[in-house]
Amino acid sequence: MLRSAAFSLLLPASLLAQQPAPVTAIKAGALIDGAGGAPVQNAVILVQGERITAAGANVAVPRGATVIDLSAFTVLPGLIDAHVHLAGRTIGDGDWQHANLTNSPAQLALLGAAHALQTLEAGFTTVRVVGSAHMGDLALRNAINAGWLPGPRIVGAGISFGIRGGHCDETDGFWPGALHHEGGIEDGVANGADAVRDAVRYMVKYGADVIKICATGGVLSPTDSAGSQQYTEEEMRVIVETARMLDRRVAAHAHGTAGIKAAVRAGVTSIEHGSILDDEAVRLMKEHGTYLVPTLLAGYTVDSMARAGALPPAVAAKAMAIAPRMQQSFRLALAGGVRIALGTDAGVMRHGTNAREFELMVRYGMPPMQAIQAGTLVGATLLGREADVGSLVPGKYADIVAVRGDPLKDITLLQHVDFVMKGGSVVKQNGQLVGRSAAGVP
Repeated sequence: MLRSAAFSLLLPASLLAQQPAPVTAIKAGALIDGAGGAPVQNAVILVQGERITAAGANVAVPRGATVIDLSAFTVLPGLIDAHVHLAGRTIGDGDWQHANLTNSPAQLALLGAAHALQTLEAGFTTVRVVGSAHMGDLALRNAINAGWLPGPRIVGAGISFGIRGGHCDETDGFWPGALHHEGGIEDGVANGADAVRDAVRYMVKYGADVIKICATGGVLSPTDSAGSQQYTEEEMRVIVETARMLDRRVAAHAHGTAGIKAAVRAGVTSIEHGSILDDEAVRLMKEHGTYLVPTLLAGYTVDSMARAGALPPAVAAKAMAIAPRMQQSFRLALAGGVRIALGTDAGVMRHGTNAREFELMVRYGMPPMQAIQAGTLVGATLLGREADVGSLVPGKYADIVAVRGDPLKDITLLQHVDFVMKGGSVVKQNGQLVGRSAAGVP
């Protein structure tokens, strides 16, 4: 008798566990699937649990489904930014040059949490974080995956690294005590074949999804030329080979032409910035299948800051020289058929403004549909996440955004996302975050 009673008490819970997840039906006025096909009018997307189960014009709404009416909107896949820096100060925010000295790793990680929410609110449901001091991006990724806080899906690099005194060297120039502290891998420094091999293994040990290196100098680092090659081709080849053995891809910060070509020949997956391309560099990228992540918005932002007197003189001079070259190189890569994925370098500009990159890509010659693909399926493919995100097809995560109007006619509409769903959960509706706010975050 007691056994029977116990069984009857457990039975409802057991049956409940076997019930299928509720269905949500999203009615879309127009559906852009991210794969490049023509928009589908009056489409329906069915979501069950975290994933899409059906999408198209002839999809029936099941009885009992929760209906979200976006029939006045264009619905797209969650947007993807392949180049951001979340866990740190935004350029221009206070004493940003010394942030890694004046702010503790915990403070920078908490600031990253706020930036993650801003990014998600803007409709970017997946990002690749290409370098954070103290592995802040990996801590943030783990916290988001655990459900502790809201944010986009993160593909994280951990600490980006390069030569001593180069663009990735965290002790270079920005730290008043740099002469008394010469760092190693933990500060973004690795010299020579043995050290770079160890650096890759170090990042993977601590959870890096991707490896980020500095092949050339940079704009915001004070002591190097943005165009100068820093890693040798041999060093970069060792990095790529070691990363491949550990099933990781390599992203190479590269402004200058020689460094870009060396990185492409070494086998990196993507060139970040690619500011000074020539015909040979474009041909090499096309032959090797190397992606360009152009970060046009970063170039535009630092150029504007330089002209406003908001950057140190040496940095300002580089910013104003590089910005117009970035535009020319983007056009050259586009004409040459290089695969281009959207990336902003958010952290240079305010987080949550990432979609301005679409506007610049279209301004400099990319068709609107191709720009949308660069920020959806092409980005997902670069990140190796195309099986899960980047397009609205059955089986993928229900990462979905919506804007009022037609972004193919006005690409700036993507800067005003009204609806965001990540993994089947509504994050933003009617232009408002559901239960949370990122207002006032710098």
